[in-house]
Amino acid sequence: MKFTTFSQSTRGVSKMSGYFKTIGDLERATYGFGSDNLMKATGITTGIHNVHSLATQAGTLDTSLHNLIYGQKVWSMINREINALSILPKKPWKSSGWRILKERALGGAEDTFTVTDSDSLGGTAENEALSNITNIRPLYENLHVSPKTIAHTFEISEIAQMLAGLDDGLGDLIATYREEVGVSHAEAMNKMILHDLTNTAGVGLAATSLTGENNMLESLFRIVSNFAETDALSGYGSGEDKNKIYGVSRHATDAAYLESFVDSNGGTERNLTVNILNTTLRNLMARGGEPKVILTGYDTIQTLGELLQAQERFMGRTEITPTHNGIRGVDGREVGFRVATYHDIPIIPVKDMPNGGAGISDILILDTDHIFLCTLKPTEYFEGGIGTDVFGHGKLGHRGLYRTVAEVVCSYFRGQGKILDLQ
Repeated sequence: MKFTTFSQSTRGVSKMSGYFKTIGDLERATYGFGSDNLMKATGITTGIHNVHSLATQAGTLDTSLHNLIYGQKVWSMINREINALSILPKKPWKSSGWRILKERALGGAEDTFTVTDSDSLGGTAENEALSNITNIRPLYENLHVSPKTIAHTFEISEIAQMLAGLDDGLGDLIATYREEVGVSHAEAMNKMILHDLTNTAGVGLAATSLTGENNMLESLFRIVSNFAETDALSGYGSGEDKNKIYGVSRHATDAAYLESFVDSNGGTERNLTVNILNTTLRNLMARGGEPKVILTGYDTIQTLGELLQAQERFMGRTEITPTHNGIRGVDGREVGFRVATYHDIPIIPVKDMPNGGAGISDILILDTDHIFLCTLKPTEYFEGGIGTDVFGHGKLGHRGLYRTVAEVVCSYFRGQGKILDLQ
């Protein structure tokens, strides 16, 4: 192959046509004629570490001749996705309470319309006295919620900030910390809403080491629950009513409106089947729910894919466009991401999805029209220190603060579901 090379002259660079026959020709054309600093006599080119290690004094390596330069680029070796938090709609905080219909005016509080006597349905004789007509009324309940504050700070000394821009440091250390702590702040909120109802340390709300559960964002696993599950909790709440959610307690008989659909197996893992998933979806739809998204771990998605493939059935794929306060990306542009679907319901992978301590990840099936993050104060960043208010700060350094005031709210429990104890 013929190449065009360049030769150096006192007036600049002149063009010369020829052939690269050897690696030596290529090196000399690149680094200058007569230069073979990168080549060994054997014809093998070595890296800089082998070259600088030849510099010795009296047979001892002189390490002062070479220093590593790390540069300001930081490569993240960690999965930082916050899919559970991201998929929840974000709504402004308009009130701290809301009313719900807990029983029909006629027909009971269950999914199906039920009466004990069909005469009460309202069939009325001609010219019937008003006193003989069935008197009916609906029943309501008041729920309320308090916003939760999530905050994280970081601190950098004045000297650390200055030296980071002079030596082989990260450059603007405050900017680097600000970016990293901001991501960790979001990850922490994502982790809060994924705490399950086990006693597994760091994962479960019933863990004995957890003392500040009432200060955290409400967990999706506690919202999407029922009386049987919450009543079996031990060690939760530090004296609080473990069955209470949004100021009202779940009950075995008269609080059906607080009962989400839960498919579990008493803590014993069982194989994930299509029937388990389809039964949950059917029950949610019968309750009036409209499942919008399935949250689960990467392991469960793989298991489901292998299960469907073995039955010669395949998961579909669709493009998800995240929205913010009702604003979504423009169709036709690369603003979303493609995910697997099951019965046209997007399956969102969540790296922090719990599994109850064993088996594969649990599954949450959410109707996001009725479960969302209600925000009183969106995430804000504050910064102070020696450059702004040294006496107020009280230290020769800088400090940053991330603060979010919000809470997870559900306006229809019966339309939410979860599947536990899978393998």
